[in-house]
Amino acid sequence: MTARPDPLRLAPGLTLALFLLPIGAGLLGTLAPAFGIFPALGETRLSLDAWRDLVSQPGFSTSLRLTLTSGFLSTALALLFACGFAALASTRAGTARLERALAPLLATPHVAVAIGLAFLIASSGFLARVVSPWLTGWERPPALAIVRDPWGLSYVAGLAIKETAYLVLMVLAAQGQVRAAQALAAARALGYPPLVAWAKVVLPAIYRQIRLPVYAVLAFSLSNVEVALVLAPGTPPPLAVLAMRWFASWDLSLYPTAAAAATLQLLVVVAGIGAWRLAEVVVKRLHRAWCARGARGGLSGPILGIGGAGAILSGVAVLGAIGMMALWSVAEGWRYPDALPRALSLRSWERATPTLVDLVGTTALVAAIATAVALALALACLENEARRDLKPGAGALWLLYVPLLVPQIAFLFGAQVALVRLDLDATLVAVVWAHLLFVLPYVFLSLADPFRALDPRYARIAAGLGAGPWRTFLAVKLPMLARPIATAFAVGFSVSVALYLPTLFAGAGRIMTLTTEAVTLSSGADRRVVGVTAFAQAALPLLVYAAALTVPGLLAARRRAAA
Repeated sequence: MTARPDPLRLAPGLTLALFLLPIGAGLLGTLAPAFGIFPALGETRLSLDAWRDLVSQPGFSTSLRLTLTSGFLSTALALLFACGFAALASTRAGTARLERALAPLLATPHVAVAIGLAFLIASSGFLARVVSPWLTGWERPPALAIVRDPWGLSYVAGLAIKETAYLVLMVLAAQGQVRAAQALAAARALGYPPLVAWAKVVLPAIYRQIRLPVYAVLAFSLSNVEVALVLAPGTPPPLAVLAMRWFASWDLSLYPTAAAAATLQLLVVVAGIGAWRLAEVVVKRLHRAWCARGARGGLSGPILGIGGAGAILSGVAVLGAIGMMALWSVAEGWRYPDALPRALSLRSWERATPTLVDLVGTTALVAAIATAVALALALACLENEARRDLKPGAGALWLLYVPLLVPQIAFLFGAQVALVRLDLDATLVAVVWAHLLFVLPYVFLSLADPFRALDPRYARIAAGLGAGPWRTFLAVKLPMLARPIATAFAVGFSVSVALYLPTLFAGAGRIMTLTTEAVTLSSGADRRVVGVTAFAQAALPLLVYAAALTVPGLLAARRRAAA
């Protein structure tokens, strides 16, 4: 008898094809118009006209400068904050408890954080109200450009605050794999202060493991659109926002210029990662020389301490942003300089309910389907690894990070053209597929370590009792992995809820989610309406995270009771 083919063998290839082929096709669809190949306009010859037009645009150099400075500065700050927090957590037991706050910080979408931060720091925001007029003398909001300031400082702050939680999670996970406690004990026995010891013996060991997440944060910060629309200067905006505006225009003659801007955005990210890599080499040599000198003091300790304080402040800012959205959503008559609303009311929620029900339904449906498909693919790939005793190398990890490293604006336009040709443009299927591209890497990364750490002896015992591979997978492995699976689902769901550009391009502006609505309203709508939409956007993934933390325990208790 011939052995029946195992469908799991197809899982890795199918998974890679689902997001690598569309990204490749999308990049080609963007590169072609950037170099003059745009049949819709009758252009079929190679040309650099789009690039000349891009460079001649008013404010182009300012847009490029803003893109570079905000991307590098926010990434460096987020990395400093994450390392500082990890260093403090390794020396202070009380600080480690703050790790529990990572779930709501990670779950809150970027747009919600940006809107809430604007409510906090604007010239008429909560912080200004708290000190006015008794301290500042401001009876009216001052004419200060705090949000959308010309230097992009509020934009940098918004990016750094949100990305800190993600990098803290990556640093803490890496720290647990390098026996940091033993290394720190040895360094402290040699007389090194705690933070200096962490910088000398732990940081070099963990950075190799967090390099790809840092690159992903850099790529996101260099090419972000949704946070830029809320916090960045608008005249001119960062490069990715310029490209999006031209793509969204009904004037087809702007498409080649938009494609050139998107292509330049890709080059900026590639060059940015290359420059960061060169900086790593320089810093590594300086670090070795510093370690060789054996200095017990220096600035490393204070810098990490400041970084840890920045991480805690970032967490407080995110929680404050959520609180501001909640407060504005129920505010009734909140005039400047009142520190608090004069009355609270659910009237804004009542008015928004009909629209909100549709938005929440669409957002949850897209997120649930995309995450469920991502979970199925990730579990199939991991089970295929386990059955065949495969050990994926670093190349597989790089492939998994491709959607996170390639700027969204660089391939989504080309992907949209492909969707139009397939008659899938502005359909729910197209939006789910676009979300799957970005949900899958996060779901796989969340599941990979728990799945691979599962003791293989359980599967051998089940096989010894007569269970086949599929029964072992369904009846033994999945119940044991209930909590990691639920957590991975919550991570994927929150990623999907936060996606803006994929929804905008694949949905052609006709499929609205909480994120697209929040970005649209942030440009000038009533703060109470913005607060309702943004708070709903933040609350939805938080509810899923809460369910992920409680449901597996309830199921385990039920199984124990049934036994």
